Amino acid sequence: MPTVVNLGSLNVDHVYRIDHIVHPGETTTSSALTRGPGGKGFNQSIALARAGARVAHAGCLGQEASWLRDLLETENIDTSRLEMVDDSPGHAIIQVAASGENAILLHAGANHAFPSSALPAVLAGFGPGDWFLTQNETSAVPEALAAAHAAGLTVCLNPAPMDPGVLKYPLDLVDWLIVNEHEGADLTGADTPDAILAALRTRYPHSYVVLTLGADGVWCTDPAGEVTKVCSPRVQAVDTTAAGDTFIGFLLASVIAGRQLAPALELASRAAALSVTRHGAADSIPTLAEIEALQSP
Repeated sequence: MPTVVNLGSLNVDHVYRIDHIVHPGETTTSSALTRGPGGKGFNQSIALARAGARVAHAGCLGQEASWLRDLLETENIDTSRLEMVDDSPGHAIIQVAASGENAILLHAGANHAFPSSALPAVLAGFGPGDWFLTQNETSAVPEALAAAHAAGLTVCLNPAPMDPGVLKYPLDLVDWLIVNEHEGADLTGADTPDAILAALRTRYPHSYVVLTLGADGVWCTDPAGEVTKVCSPRVQAVDTTAAGDTFIGFLLASVIAGRQLAPALELASRAAALSVTRHGAADSIPTLAEIEALQSP
């Protein structure tokens, strides 16, 4: 069975429940505060594992948040490539509005302590048939993309959170590029889903380009130029945190398991839709068994 090596962030999430996202200059109060596991890397590893994939999580984690490593291990995720360091752990301040929308402030902490010199050890033992996934919440992302490609892994990138530096990454080495509408717009300068997807397809013709559109579904173009569009199930959202991470984990796990593209996109969309009906980040991510049970007559 292939392994997904995920160079990913691990954060301690501080989640504030509020009526609406705070406006500039506004002071408001929250109705609840919770602390839990998060970080795009952590969430995507959890989603991959719960979707049935074999996962090895790599990166750096502050010693005081060793409980995040323990949580990964309870999901049967290999943490032997996760280094514990004497640095503050990454954390996030998350506002969750009554509508389910969120706003997130990140502090990178130990996530940016990962050195590119560690990449040979991280990738040792992996090669063609295995997959590499990363986001944009750790250090050494461009070097990791190049190293994983050189080692023959299938390379996947979710460039979130987006920043101008992503434009200088070796994106032509990426086999699966997964972006939302805002990230796609920043990468291309286009302002509609059709234009974003067309621009990315032209720029990266040998890649699968996946454009997520929230409640409006997901569009994907493959290396043959075929476009697949999948609608998102209609649900009542209470918290959209980690919906995109859930989608990515289930999509990649489904493709690795041998599902065709359209069914894989549909399953990932159902998983993401279920996640937004629950509070929390990693805590909201369903299992494959839950998704399959919802399909049963």
